[in-house]
Amino acid sequence: MESKKPCTGADEGLDVKDSSRRNFLKQSTLLTAVALTPGTAIKAAASHVDEQIAAVFEKMPLKMQVNGRQQNLSVEPRSTLLDILREQLDLTGTKKGCDHGQCGACTVHVDGQRVNSCLTLGIMMNGKKITTIEGLANGDKLHPMQEAFIKHDGFQCGYCTPGQIMSAVACIREGHANSEHEIREYMSGNICRCGAYPNIVNAIQEVKDGGMAV
Repeated sequence: MESKKPCTGADEGLDVKDSSRRNFLKQSTLLTAVALTPGTAIKAAASHVDEQIAAVFEKMPLKMQVNGRQQNLSVEPRSTLLDILREQLDLTGTKKGCDHGQCGACTVHVDGQRVNSCLTLGIMMNGKKITTIEGLANGDKLHPMQEAFIKHDGFQCGYCTPGQIMSAVACIREGHANSEHEIREYMSGNICRCGAYPNIVNAIQEVKDGGMAV
């Protein structure tokens, strides 16, 4: 059996160098992290605050009308309209899809115009009128577009449907539902991963051609 090779002076020198290098890298990483950390986060850590860093931000008042009801809220400046609707007002019909404004699942109406709520800062909605999918129906009576989507099977999994319906209503109001091609063009910002596009177009055409109030 071979005896374990004793550590030579050269080996000891290498170990010391490796240890020093590791310590240097750890210290450099720590200093870089501290340098890039916002002052508010550092203060929170120093004060042993258990809340998330987001809670450190100063909240601001927000007054807006949502589905006909006045809402007086306190929100973080960075909060999106989508997160405020879902998390503070419990209006979860508006869906969070890509969160980058590319799928249209979060579409709502702001003063009658369709917007991607995931790209809209809530604080910018002060004094605005917001309509979500929950605000389209009149009590138990569905909106004509909702009825048309059901009639024409304009959805499968249903995740994108609220945004599709909100965009469909806006499409007609904007005067962009005069042909199948035009409907497809102006609904292109709403993605349906189930591929129910033909049925969605049919639903919009029925509401448009039927002269129903939207």
